[in-house]
Amino acid sequence: MADIFDSYPMSAAWDEMFVRPGVPRPAYESVFATIQPLATSDLRFRADQLARVFTDRGVTFAYAGEERPFPLDLIPRIIDAHEWDLLTRAVRQRVLALEAFLADLYGTAQVLKDGLVPKKVIYTSAHFRREAYGINPPNGVRVQVSGVDLVRDELGRFRVLEDNLRIPSGVSYVIENRRAMIQTMPVLFAEAPVYPVDDYPARLLAALRKAAPDGVTDPCVVVLTPGVYNAAYFEHALLARLMGVELVEGRDLRCHGNRVYMRTTQGEQPVHVVYRRVDDDFIDPLHFRPDSVIGAPGIVNAARAGNVTLANAIGNGVADDKLIYTYVPDLIRYYLHEEPLIDNVETYRLDDPEVLQDVLQRLDELVLKPVEGSGGKGIVIGPRADERTLCTLREAVEKDPRGWIAQRPVLLSTSPTLVGDRVAPRHIDLRPFAVNDGDDVWLLPGGLTRVALPEGALVVNSSQGGGSKDTWVLAASSPAPAVVPAVAPVAVPAAPDFRDVGPAGAAIAAQQQQQQQQEGTC
Repeated sequence: MADIFDSYPMSAAWDEMFVRPGVPRPAYESVFATIQPLATSDLRFRADQLARVFTDRGVTFAYAGEERPFPLDLIPRIIDAHEWDLLTRAVRQRVLALEAFLADLYGTAQVLKDGLVPKKVIYTSAHFRREAYGINPPNGVRVQVSGVDLVRDELGRFRVLEDNLRIPSGVSYVIENRRAMIQTMPVLFAEAPVYPVDDYPARLLAALRKAAPDGVTDPCVVVLTPGVYNAAYFEHALLARLMGVELVEGRDLRCHGNRVYMRTTQGEQPVHVVYRRVDDDFIDPLHFRPDSVIGAPGIVNAARAGNVTLANAIGNGVADDKLIYTYVPDLIRYYLHEEPLIDNVETYRLDDPEVLQDVLQRLDELVLKPVEGSGGKGIVIGPRADERTLCTLREAVEKDPRGWIAQRPVLLSTSPTLVGDRVAPRHIDLRPFAVNDGDDVWLLPGGLTRVALPEGALVVNSSQGGGSKDTWVLAASSPAPAVVPAVAPVAVPAAPDFRDVGPAGAAIAAQQQQQQQQEGTC
């Protein structure tokens, strides 16, 4: 009998599926038994079917200036119930600590007075927003949605790679990946008690409604998108559709009297909660970039007056700063009086002159990341960089030590991935999505597993050409049926070409594309 895994090479990294060649880990046994007899030509045919399904549904991602089907591998990534319980508790712990930090930072700032985090680190962060002072969320939640990026190291231990508390993207691919896998490879689910992922829109909507201003019993919730040129526009449209709320652009909103209204064919309708997918810089030209044409003038004042809730809150980006990331274990101890359940990757702060000199002497041994970077941009993997790149890096780090962190290179775990007509190991990470409604932090079972498709590559971001896998969380005992969401697929409208309608239209298109620097990081 043919075995597509016969020639599968085990790498030096931790392999998610195999203990050793031909011996799958317990969580993968049923999937291994189903896939093992298949011919590579059959897998290739099914992979092409997946691509067609995504093309038909408009599940695309902007890469190198082109819209393409989001790459989805046929072999799922599986997490057993025991590990998922650990990840759930660890992510919840991290989210609660960061919530407390943001509330403190934009309130009494006791954490700065106690010296746990130096004031200079905060005030030099590009995403610290003084405009956020005085904006107190009605239910105390600033981070309704978060994405905490995790990797598994060489010993199989999970590590936190970074936090995403502004506008984390990628959840639409989790939902669509599952739909496509059930449609294309239903046999895989026959023996696997996989938790469904279609609860996410209802959970998100419930959290948004709970964030409504005081006294509002039936809040109007909208999704605010930069527009069709944004890389994650498909996600904006999908979530609005699944939650049953309006998808709006800044020009659809009008602010007056410190209140926000949505223009409709029946007149103006009050808006109480805005799930924004527009970054701080563009959200309100009265407070941030005055040239923004994709925000809503006056929306920040309405939030400060307590008449509308912005989710996620403005100013959250300070906790995304990769230098703040190094303080999160201490923040967990400070606010929660607990030890971190999952460790950070070993990281060096370059604002210390002694550490800086040590790192500069070992650039070829470390990974350097810009603290404001996103989507894998600007990362230099020292052991794989040429001399010219390292020289350029040295100059940049010496010029702006605050702008960089250094980390120990982590050989991300690998997972069998269909590459052409063969199955080969490819490095992966995991972005679980957490929804905080003020009463509990709920994790979408699975999250987004991203795959670095080029051989040996360690940067998994979709904006750098990466793909994804359907991520399964197995139930502990009784099967949890993998239910296909009972909703129609979203038909994403064709993009109007604003560049053909004069300077104003060109400005809209340019800012929508610029905004995707934040959204295009899944």
